[in-house]
Amino acid sequence: MAGRTRATTPIAVEEGLRERAEERARELRLDVIGMTCGSCAARVEKTLNRFPGVEATVNFATGEAVVRLSDAAPTFEEVRKAVQERGYDIREHIDETEAAARREERAWLRRLLVAWPLGLATMALAMLRPEEAWARWAAFVMATPVQLYAGWPFLKGAAIRAKARTANMDTLIALGTLAAYLYSVWAHLTSLDELGTGAMLPHLYFESAAVIIAFIALGRWLEARAKGRASQAIKRLLEMGAKEARVLRNGKELKVPVDAVKPGWILKVLPGEKIPVDGRVLEGTAAVDESMLTGESVPVEKGPGDEVAGATVNTDGVLVIEATRVGQDTALAQIARLVAEAQGSKAPIQRLADKVSGVFVPIVMAIAAVTGVVWYAIEGTLEGALVPAVAVLIIACPCALGLATPAALMVGTGRGAQMGILIRGAEILERSRSVDTVVFDKTGTMTEGRMRLVDVFGCVETLERAAAVETGSDHPIARAIVEGARERGVEIPAARDFRTVAGLGARARVGDDEVIVGRRSFLEEEGFRVPPSIELAAERFEAEGKTVVWAGWGGVVAGVLAVADTLKPGAADAIRALHGMGIQVAMLTGDNRVTGEAIARQVGIDRVIAEVRPEGKVEEIRRLQAEGRVVAMVGDGINDGPALAQADLGIALGTGTDVAIEASDITLIRGDLAGVVTAIRLARRTFRTIQENLVWAFAYNVAAIPLAAAGLLNPIIAAAAMAASSVSVLTNSLRLRRFRG
Repeated sequence: MAGRTRATTPIAVEEGLRERAEERARELRLDVIGMTCGSCAARVEKTLNRFPGVEATVNFATGEAVVRLSDAAPTFEEVRKAVQERGYDIREHIDETEAAARREERAWLRRLLVAWPLGLATMALAMLRPEEAWARWAAFVMATPVQLYAGWPFLKGAAIRAKARTANMDTLIALGTLAAYLYSVWAHLTSLDELGTGAMLPHLYFESAAVIIAFIALGRWLEARAKGRASQAIKRLLEMGAKEARVLRNGKELKVPVDAVKPGWILKVLPGEKIPVDGRVLEGTAAVDESMLTGESVPVEKGPGDEVAGATVNTDGVLVIEATRVGQDTALAQIARLVAEAQGSKAPIQRLADKVSGVFVPIVMAIAAVTGVVWYAIEGTLEGALVPAVAVLIIACPCALGLATPAALMVGTGRGAQMGILIRGAEILERSRSVDTVVFDKTGTMTEGRMRLVDVFGCVETLERAAAVETGSDHPIARAIVEGARERGVEIPAARDFRTVAGLGARARVGDDEVIVGRRSFLEEEGFRVPPSIELAAERFEAEGKTVVWAGWGGVVAGVLAVADTLKPGAADAIRALHGMGIQVAMLTGDNRVTGEAIARQVGIDRVIAEVRPEGKVEEIRRLQAEGRVVAMVGDGINDGPALAQADLGIALGTGTDVAIEASDITLIRGDLAGVVTAIRLARRTFRTIQENLVWAFAYNVAAIPLAAAGLLNPIIAAAAMAASSVSVLTNSLRLRRFRG
């Protein structure tokens, strides 16, 4: 059939990874145990990279480290001991990411179900019945399981960090909530004799500790829900392959599980079946739909000697192939590996709160200790020293810090969901602000991903007779011609004696003439003459990047038809908007440069990267990053998964595959290209809001701690100030609800 692309090197993934095989042999994939925030990942990475001959990258999102070793590298036990001394542990990777993520999510959900009801009830008692004896006892009873059960991961994490003489967000949370809780326990127990006497009772802070833990636990649960996305994407990739193979043995056909196939086995693939493994064609010809791997809509013609990839679909012929690569060596498995490598290669994003906490926490503890000593010297009583010291700790309680990121993230992502934009996490927002290059995949992203009839030149009967012949074919280009004729109101005559010639075209009798439709070479082999005007029109169509189909009868080419993958509506407007934001736009395509540049000219794309093979997309993204560019990749196909994961910001169209969506950072539900612009603007606005929240939270602490240390803020006022800080953070975050794009 006309327009089918001839294969050259169909198993390009294997070649693209061959040079890295030796490097992978000296590469360890490790699970890192005990990480709770971005600063943990940075600390483990720093520890690993201190050893000579070790190059490590630690990914907090996946909980893994990729370690490359040279001959000078120490033993695994030496490295593990150093990591353990920092309060963490490492082990050889066990492939249980998805199950571990589910366990972690369920654990945080259980803690949430304890923290929120009890925390809200404690807050209600503190506001409505602060002086009632029963209410104070009830607050004590309800806050205790929140502190010791829901808050246990923070307490445990802080203890481990303290043992290693470091600090992180867990330290802040544990320090603040324990200060509020223990002070409240002490104040309650020392005032038991005054209950019911009408005397002024000391203020309790059980509700502060409980609600802080509830909010932080909510943030951790949301993070846990996102864990395991990478493993799910890879799992879905591998599930796209065939489940069974048709084996030829001693003249008989046997169906066996695809996992049992060995290299060298002879397999038969019928029309409509998935090719089970990578192989080489021995007999037969067929058009193979490789869009699952390449994203390109035109089937590729395969014949004896050509290689085929597992999971691609045989559309119209019978193939006999020899299995060459099976299991983890297939193109599909290699792409799955590329997704894992690209996701693991991302540097962990350290949130501002975690960066500062290592210094902030020891300083707060020192100020609180000095405050207590000074006031004990002045007042001479433990109570006189304890109240201002606790005021320091409570004013420094990380409620606003803990809310700064999740509050803005929840409002921003909620607003995004209303607008059809799904954002996976806070680190994605941080990356979005630096993006200076957006790379679009062509097929299915910039274009519709479906062939359409766009031009006809020649005899007035060209379209109706070509459509009559193509009615008997299921080829995508044939369907485009038939649909194009119907859309133009052309009455399609009946055809008989239809025959298809694999790789060349089709023929049938229409009226009294035999009409041939297909490649130019097909018609020329049949002795057809090509008029100069038809030749000029065909050259013009090809220069515009269109696929040309030739039609003729009676020994003369009567006309040519042009089909093309058409641009999506609004593509040009989206490109102009990105240019207005100072962002350069590039397009990746497996098509030839002429086709790519023809599309680029229509919408104003700055750069065309053409003739890119599946694994080459990752390399092109890396090449742009090596130029110092911060790259956003927009795609929708399975083959886009590795590039989406490698890019600084991956944006998948919701109309695409699950693999592309789950390997991305942002998903556009509607698949509208204008959503790319809106998504980047929303991500940048949300991250700016997080920055504002964090700046306010730290500024509040810096200003208020000296007042508390000077005895000018008692714990009651400190709690009120802390609440005001939290409200300001929430109010600032709620402004995102008015975002319009």
